[in-house]
Amino acid sequence: MFDTLSDRLGGVFDKLRGRGALNEQDVRDAMREVRIALLEADVALPVARRFIDDVTEKAVGQSVLRSVTPGQQVVKIVNDALVEMLGGGDGGGEAVGLDLNAAPPVVIMMVGLQGSGKTTSTAKLAKLIKEKHGKKAMMASLDVNRPAAQEQLKVLGEQVGVATLPIIPGQQPVDIATRALNAAKLQAVDVLLLDTAGRLHVDQALMEEMKAVSAISAPKEILLVVDSLTGQDAVNVAQSFAGQVSLTGVILTRMDGDARGGAALSMRAVTGKPIKFAGTGEKMDALEPFHPARVANRILGMGDIVSMVEKAAATIEVEDAEKLAQRMAKGQFDMNDLRMQLKQMQNMGGLGMLAGMMPGMKKAKAAMAASGMDDRVLLRMDAIIGSMTPKERAKPELLNAKRKIRIANGSGTQVQDVNKLIKMHQEMERAMKQIKKMGGLKGLAAMFGKGGLDAAMPGLGGQGLGGGAGGAGLPGLPGMGNMPANLGDLLKKK
Repeated sequence: MFDTLSDRLGGVFDKLRGRGALNEQDVRDAMREVRIALLEADVALPVARRFIDDVTEKAVGQSVLRSVTPGQQVVKIVNDALVEMLGGGDGGGEAVGLDLNAAPPVVIMMVGLQGSGKTTSTAKLAKLIKEKHGKKAMMASLDVNRPAAQEQLKVLGEQVGVATLPIIPGQQPVDIATRALNAAKLQAVDVLLLDTAGRLHVDQALMEEMKAVSAISAPKEILLVVDSLTGQDAVNVAQSFAGQVSLTGVILTRMDGDARGGAALSMRAVTGKPIKFAGTGEKMDALEPFHPARVANRILGMGDIVSMVEKAAATIEVEDAEKLAQRMAKGQFDMNDLRMQLKQMQNMGGLGMLAGMMPGMKKAKAAMAASGMDDRVLLRMDAIIGSMTPKERAKPELLNAKRKIRIANGSGTQVQDVNKLIKMHQEMERAMKQIKKMGGLKGLAAMFGKGGLDAAMPGLGGQGLGGGAGGAGLPGLPGMGNMPANLGDLLKKK
């Protein structure tokens, strides 16, 4: 989402960093370019103006201009101001979670315009509450206007394993809310999510309906679901809702889209309420806590390693990790192990997602685009390994020229692709043997602490995914193999 803004800001700050000394006019010229970049990103004008005024006031101070690295100081000031703009002033840049501290059933009311992704976000949030908070949830659809809206929530509830209130045709929203509350109490439900009706635009009938439902259910949380692709209009919608109901937070959907990001940057300043979650895809687990500091880091090209570590921890299976740990301790690493690593990278969102979390996101993505690398690379590697027999996967040394031709034909690739994969495996296998010599997992943890994958797994780094020594591929993706590094951290904790 923030690619264009990140590119523009990156160009401005590269100029500042490239100069040994700065004067006040240099800073003001840079801030003028930052202001233009924010406006082009569809940030609300009052928000952009206030942001630039605050940053300029701090950046032209003598402590900055006379510092050893004034360019870096200005970048830090902009970063802190971005965190503040995104809502990180109170929580230190961390995500603001749900307030579930009340007598059950705790009611969460979902509001927003039609088409904003409200029903899908309700199901995603219910799944998160069930799995992350360990609470029993129930969903109820109060949308009697949109055709099949109640049936949609029922289907989504079956997908995520969360109960939904039985549908009674013709019942009105307030009556549905009352029935949902009674059912939640009878079934000892911890959290009740009410999916209210949307409209194509804000009207008084919608607002009166929401107020009536709120009066009946006394929600602990009222979350506004906003489609970030609607740009500046999303801010206008947020203002309309904030003036009518007591919002407690915002959920931004389609954060994985190609919008310019102005809605996300303006939302907190306009509503005064925190962005609590961001929808990052169509899958039911594609709802993430919104961390202002991490988003600011991504915008400024500083990466988001913390989120990548968390994503790795969430996707790596404990049994697989234990199995790999035992094999690492013995210095073993066959094609099955390599396939598991590739699968874990896919589960984390693929190369594009990982590149977006790396420091130097702009360069990383540019390098991927220039080399023609995308998630299909992982799929081709998996297809190659899948075309091997179980015996060949366990003993790659059996792969002679005849077998390679058969595997290439079976996977729809070329023999040279098979050779590249075999070479990658050989280098990673050598790394595993080195780890065994260095003392097994303790040595592994030490290596990860010093240099990440490029130090510990030159196979993945040197074959175009990491760009370590031998960098046949992406110099912009140092340690693309942070995936295994995270695995190392998990193993170390065990």
